[in-house]
Amino acid sequence: MSPSLSTLLAGASAALAFLYFLLRHLLRPSKRLPPGPRPWPLVGNLPHLGPMPHRSIAELARTYGPIMHLRFGLVDVVVAASASVAAQCFKAHDLNFSSRPPNSGAKHIAYNYQDLVFAPYGPRWRMLRKMSSVHLFSAKALDDFRHVRQEEVAKLTQALIKSSVTGAVNLGQLLNVCTVNALGRVMIGRRVFGDGTGGVDSKADEFKEMVVEVMVLAGVFNIGDFVPALEWLDLQGVAGKMKKLHKRFDAFLAGIVEEHRAHAAGGTTYSDMLSTLISLTDDDGGKLTDTEIKALLLNMFTAGTDTTSSTVEWSIAELIRHPTILATLQSELDAVVGPTRLVTELDLPNLPYLQAVIKETFRLHPSTPLSLPRIAAESCEINGYHIPKGATLLTNVWAIARDPEQWTDPLVFRPERFLPGGEKDGVDVRGTDFELIPFGAGRRICAGMSLGLRMVQLLTGSLVHGFDWELPEGVVPEKLNMEEGYGLTLQRAVPLTVHPKMRLPAHVYEAAV
Repeated sequence: MSPSLSTLLAGASAALAFLYFLLRHLLRPSKRLPPGPRPWPLVGNLPHLGPMPHRSIAELARTYGPIMHLRFGLVDVVVAASASVAAQCFKAHDLNFSSRPPNSGAKHIAYNYQDLVFAPYGPRWRMLRKMSSVHLFSAKALDDFRHVRQEEVAKLTQALIKSSVTGAVNLGQLLNVCTVNALGRVMIGRRVFGDGTGGVDSKADEFKEMVVEVMVLAGVFNIGDFVPALEWLDLQGVAGKMKKLHKRFDAFLAGIVEEHRAHAAGGTTYSDMLSTLISLTDDDGGKLTDTEIKALLLNMFTAGTDTTSSTVEWSIAELIRHPTILATLQSELDAVVGPTRLVTELDLPNLPYLQAVIKETFRLHPSTPLSLPRIAAESCEINGYHIPKGATLLTNVWAIARDPEQWTDPLVFRPERFLPGGEKDGVDVRGTDFELIPFGAGRRICAGMSLGLRMVQLLTGSLVHGFDWELPEGVVPEKLNMEEGYGLTLQRAVPLTVHPKMRLPAHVYEAAV
C-alpha cells in the first residue's frame, strides 16, 4: 500500500470517527449525566488521564464529585469515587454491571474472552466461576495445599539468608519466585523456577517481566478500544505488543498442559489443580477445552502472583518506614508464634495486629487501584444521574480508600484504625465494606481473594517474625522511595532493596523446609 493511500485511509477513518462522535453528541438524550470535565474532540477525556490515571481521576473527582462522567473516545465512562457510589453500583445495580466492556487485552492476551476475568457474564462465566470456587479456591482446596505454601515461604526465608550474604537483596524478585512456585505446585504439581532457594534463574526473571508487561499493557487506555474506526491503525502499538506477549505466554502454558497430558499417558498421576481441570467431564458441570484451561492458568499466574508479591513488598516498605509499628507487630508474633518455629497459616487468625497491618497496606497500596472495568447492560440511575446503556464503569479503589470523609488522616499508615476501638474496627476487605474494596465487590469480585489474603498474611508475618530489616547504606527509612510505577497493578517505581538480619536461631529456618 502506498504511503499516500495509507494517509488517505487514515484521514478518512478519522473523519468518519469524528462525524460519528458529533452525531452521537447531537442525538444524545437530554437526561442528566453525572458532571465531568469537557471532552476534547474525538479522543474525549483521554488526555486528562496522564501517566497515573488513578491519581488524575481522583483529582478530577475533587472538582466534579464522587460520581463523574467522562468520555473516552466514543465511549461513555462513569467513575465511582466514593464508598456510597460504589455500594450502589455493586449492590443495587450489580447485575447490570456484571460484564466487561470490549477491550484489546481480553481479545489479544486472554484468549479472546475465554478466561474467567474477562468472559461475558452468563452461563459460561458462571460455570468457570463455579469450577474455580469448588476446585481451586474453596476452603477445603486451600487447606489441602496449606503445607505447600508454608514450604515455599520457608524456602524464601532460606533464600533471603543466602542472598543477604553477598549484599543487599531485591525483595520483590525473591517474593515473586516464592509466589509463582507456591502457585505452580498447587496448579501444575511442580515449581516453575529452580528449587526456590534464590539461585539465579533467567527464566524467573523473564516470567516476572512478562507478568509486569501484561499489567502495564492492560493499564494502557488504548485509543482503539474507544474509537473503533482507529483500532486497525494501532496508534500506540499496544495491540502489536499484546499479540507478541500472548504468543510467549501461550507457548509457556501449552508446554505445561502438554507435559501433563504426556505424563498422564505414561501412567504418572498428579494431585494438582491442572489434573483436576483436565479430568473434568460434563457430569462435573462442564468439560473445559484446552484453550479455556490455558486461559484459566493465565489468570492464575498473572493475577495471582504479581499482585501478592507487590502487596507484600509495599507492606515491608511501610513497616521499615514506621519502626514503632514494626516493633509492635514483632512483639505480637513473638508472643503468639515464639522463637522456636516459623509462622504457619494456622497462626493467622490469632494475629489481629498483623491483619490490621495488611488491611492498612491494602488501603494505601491496593493491588488494582482502578478496578477492572464493567459495562452497563441497560441504562440506570445512580445518585439521580442517568447512566446510559453501554457505559463503562470504573471504580477508583485507590481514591475511595484515601477519602478524607471516610478516613481520619487518610495518607498516614496507621494499622490501629482497624483494631477494637479504632475508627474502622470490623471493616473487612472481602467486598462488603465499600470504603475498602481492594479485591472489588459484587459478582465479579476477585475469585482468588481467599488465597491472596492467606499468602499476603503468611508472607508478611513470616518476613517480620523471621527478620529485622535494614536499608542499604545512605538510605534512611523516612526517605525511602515510595513512588508508584505505572500499570494495571500498583508496582513500586523503585524495587525495595534490603538487608535482612535473622531474628531466630539458625536451626529454625532449616527445620521448616
